Amino acid sequence: MVVWEPRIENMPPEELEALQYRSMKTLVYRLYSFSEFYHARMRAANVHPDDIRSLKDVTKLPFMSKKDLRDGYPDKTFAVPRKEVVRYHASSGTTGKPTIVGYTKNDIENWTNSLARSLTSIGLGPNDVIQISNTYGLFTGGIGFHYAAERIGAAVVPASTGNTERQIELIQDLGVTAMAATPSYMLHLGEVAERMGISIKNDTKLRVGLLGAEPWSIKMRDRIEDWLGVKGYNCYGTSELSGPMFSECSERDGIHIWGDMAYVEIIDPETGEHVAPGEKGEMVLTMLQKEALPIVRFRIGDITSIDPEPCPCGRTHPRIRRIFGRVDDMLIVRGINVFPSQVQHTLMSIPEVGEHFQIIVERKGTLDTMLVKVEIKKEAFTDNIVKLMEIRERIAHRLKNSLNVGATVELVEPGTLPRYEGKSRFVVDKREF
Repeated sequence: MVVWEPRIENMPPEELEALQYRSMKTLVYRLYSFSEFYHARMRAANVHPDDIRSLKDVTKLPFMSKKDLRDGYPDKTFAVPRKEVVRYHASSGTTGKPTIVGYTKNDIENWTNSLARSLTSIGLGPNDVIQISNTYGLFTGGIGFHYAAERIGAAVVPASTGNTERQIELIQDLGVTAMAATPSYMLHLGEVAERMGISIKNDTKLRVGLLGAEPWSIKMRDRIEDWLGVKGYNCYGTSELSGPMFSECSERDGIHIWGDMAYVEIIDPETGEHVAPGEKGEMVLTMLQKEALPIVRFRIGDITSIDPEPCPCGRTHPRIRRIFGRVDDMLIVRGINVFPSQVQHTLMSIPEVGEHFQIIVERKGTLDTMLVKVEIKKEAFTDNIVKLMEIRERIAHRLKNSLNVGATVELVEPGTLPRYEGKSRFVVDKREF
């Protein structure tokens, strides 16, 4: 059973950096010596392991991207013999060809310990019943939370996705205290529960949401807590890293990236140079202990920043702020960068707006147009056309001020926009490039 590990989690920053450097040096030597892929990449970049004399020298190493993994499909970027691989997972392929991730026994152990450490930092433990409503199978979410929850001694309900009414029954009957899911599925759960005459807040013991896999705003977190009585904790990970590995702690003020597991950089997406401390940029991660599929300076594509202030919880490992958006999810509408998370944050601040929206971008002639379909809450939906027009204009005004680009707003009845049991798809881009 994993409990709080103060020797590691409270390690003085200078000791943590020294540990990271030793791990980085070992990793680079191993890959240069035994990985055909990485040896060729380092030779092409004219860098040798001896050139890495400090953590700052990591910038001499070449970046890695999903394209490298796709080009090396299925296992050309692996660094261990096939007989040492004990499991495979795969990405969803929502942004291109799926990527295959291999795991050694140690990789699974480190993945489990990393997420178990995160769950412990939230306050979960042997007294909890954790329902896993992420997909099981090739997707890493479900099984990652499953192993971590068992590691901390919690009871696990491996519900996976779908069959929402049954999931609500299990929450009630088994006294579920925490749930791993996407934020949008948590809201969908609340809607279905209400139709069943059940209040998640008043009729269940559910108090913690382990939420991630899609962008969600503070406003959405507040709505989940106010409506469902569930405290949402931001969890983070990607298939390439292993799966979900990191989360917010009990303070809910930034995601701890365990420094003994990973080295994090924030770069300007255009130049590849480091941004100033605290500034937003693209996150780059090096996994310091991965064996089967090493990850060195991997460009995640997520936009965030590092919080330079110490966390009140006492843990000294780097904290990243909430994911602002993605480089590759970013919409450019009439020359303005638009992230779905910006739209979500604005909409969630308007009392009449429900939990679901959709952005539709089209090109009419030479002009890009953006339509935002917005579900209105039941109590706000009315036959009073004047009232609906006032709500619509107020939403359009808020969006214009937030995004610096105009959007047409269409109000729709509750329950009419698509629901997703996995990752939500907020954007429909109909433009041809």
